[in-house]
Amino acid sequence: MRWTAWRVDRPYPPGARPRRRLAGMLGAVFAGLVVALAAVTAGGDGGSASVRADPRPYGAGLAGLADVVAADRAGVDRARGRLAQLRAAGPDAPPTAVAPSSAARAPSAGALEQAGLAETHGAAVTVTLDDTPRERRAGPFPPGLRPPVADDLVVHQQDVQAVVNALWAGGARAMTIMGKRVTARTAVRCVGNTLRLEDGVYAPPFVISAIGDQHRLGTALEDDPDVVLYRQYVDAYGLGYDVRMVPNATFPAASLPSARYATPLPG
Repeated sequence: MRWTAWRVDRPYPPGARPRRRLAGMLGAVFAGLVVALAAVTAGGDGGSASVRADPRPYGAGLAGLADVVAADRAGVDRARGRLAQLRAAGPDAPPTAVAPSSAARAPSAGALEQAGLAETHGAAVTVTLDDTPRERRAGPFPPGLRPPVADDLVVHQQDVQAVVNALWAGGARAMTIMGKRVTARTAVRCVGNTLRLEDGVYAPPFVISAIGDQHRLGTALEDDPDVVLYRQYVDAYGLGYDVRMVPNATFPAASLPSARYATPLPG
């Protein structure tokens, strides 16, 4: 899984792109989609769209259409026959048994681990991100840099996302953020200068850990452009960035979500 963050322009340290909170760029994306859709709709000669996409001769096209109609009609007939059987059985008839299939096998241990539903052990890399300490916020700063603004001195959502993306790209088998197992349901969101993660809100420092090949994970962190950008602000304004190798880590399994579904009213 990979998250994407948008950035907006403003003054920044030499050689570094800007870091800011996520900006509302959805309007621009939506406008782009509208333009692309208009281009597709208006395609063809003279700006008119063709309603006959089949390049075959008309006779072949009509024969294919007849086959489609016949297949659909057969499907409708089968559905009507099944409906008649159900109506004849009545509302008190027992449910029809479904034969077990090979697709209904229990998930393997590897699949459970990948889904975050099994405890995972192994060598890990732990990354800690933190805001600039208060005692360093007044400087001194490296020569030639502009004085920082508030956004320069705190960890943002895209910084956490950058580390998470880099670790997945480095082959992480499992991951935790603030000790919580990362699954397909995990979303990283900023709430002010805190991190909202599932059912909790966390203040910095933010800790991300990944189990996998430590060399590959470390290389992915070194090479990821968004992590490189964050490290430039670490050097410029004193943000916290710490990477540690853990010989043997244990990640807990994620809790299963509770299923909620509709039930018929009595009577």
